[in-house]
Amino acid sequence: MENRKEFQGHLFSLFTIFIWGTTFISTKILLKAFTPFELLFIRFVIGFLALFVLYPHRLNVRERKQELYFAGAGLCGITLYFLLENIALTYTFASNVGVIISIAPFFTAIFAHLLLDGEKMRTQFFIGFAVAVAGICLISFNGSSNLKLNPLGDILAVLAAVVWAVYSVLTKKISGYHYHTILVTRRIFFYGLLFMLPVLCIAGFEPDVSQIIKPVNLFNILFLGFGASAICFATWNYALKILGAVKTSVYIYMVPVITVITSVLILHETITGIAVMGILLTLTGLIISEIKLPAGPGYK
Repeated sequence: MENRKEFQGHLFSLFTIFIWGTTFISTKILLKAFTPFELLFIRFVIGFLALFVLYPHRLNVRERKQELYFAGAGLCGITLYFLLENIALTYTFASNVGVIISIAPFFTAIFAHLLLDGEKMRTQFFIGFAVAVAGICLISFNGSSNLKLNPLGDILAVLAAVVWAVYSVLTKKISGYHYHTILVTRRIFFYGLLFMLPVLCIAGFEPDVSQIIKPVNLFNILFLGFGASAICFATWNYALKILGAVKTSVYIYMVPVITVITSVLILHETITGIAVMGILLTLTGLIISEIKLPAGPGYK
């Protein structure tokens, strides 16, 4: 039974990452009609409403302290992560951000080791991390000379990776309260949207309705709101509950792999030998991080 649940956790992680790895196409299309802040708010409002329709029940939090964890998860995983990532993209190369965000599992492993019971740091995790990041670098830079440091943008990207790691740890902590996953995800969305409001007041929120109802825009908004937000955050949180913060987070390595493959299939972009090598290294790193080695002297 436990092996079956663990298999479900890996399956949910793969499903989530596959969808998240394809969102760049929808985002790229929609940013022609909406600002990053408008798009972020709209997709999570749709996600929140979709989760309510899927499971129209109320979450009765048993302790006030637990509410703080929900608020922290919403602030980190929804508001801060996406704002930091979007702002980072305006100051540095997308390739820089892609590589830097991929170190989120490293921070997750550290925080989980320090703050969560049963989340131990394993030697093969760090070996897999090094191999996967090497592969992601090859995929992102693809042999180009775009590897340039842009301190502000790169620092913001690092902060985005850190807050995602905090989100993973907080969500794993919340899973111990044994609430329904959809109710948990919806409460996190609520706080994420709440913390976005001050930003929207400053940045402005005036989406063009005529742009929203355009078929191509409407389809991509629904894909981001219902698929990438409502469903995927729920499946990711479910995977976190089963596998733990560290095992689930390593699937983040797969995002650039999915991005490259979908760009070839949908946008008909060419794939180079360097990118193929990067994909193979990234997958190898993922496998190394996930394998179970027999315990021995000094093994964690």
